[in-house]
Amino acid sequence: MSNYSGVIIEESLEDKRILKKLKIISTKIEKVTKHHKTPWLSKWTLHSVEIPENEADEIAQEISIYLDSEHNWYADFKNEKYHYIIFKNKVFFIDRRNKEQYYAAKEYGISLGIPEYQVDFHPDIQEWER
Repeated sequence: MSNYSGVIIEESLEDKRILKKLKIISTKIEKVTKHHKTPWLSKWTLHSVEIPENEADEIAQEISIYLDSEHNWYADFKNEKYHYIIFKNKVFFIDRRNKEQYYAAKEYGISLGIPEYQVDFHPDIQEWER
């Protein structure tokens, strides 16, 4: 089994109870700047998490439900083979070798108004863009 790892921003969650289900490896508080494009926040709390492979689907669905409905956020976690990219009420389960799946998630994020630099999920996607 291959566990997933990622970062969950606590302030992105309407219901923070999901954090109790996650193995939090570390927590970092970061000052928000204009570059982040979240003027309603002055700081955010970044939790590095580990998610067991056999719980990943369920956790992704729960995070999708609990993400802030007023602002557009995403969360993500990945292992060597797969990447979950989670928006409010929508989860992308991506084969990490498939740039087209990454492109679909990126397009969806941009359609929600999330800044493009924040949805740059795949390191080679700029070379692939249409």
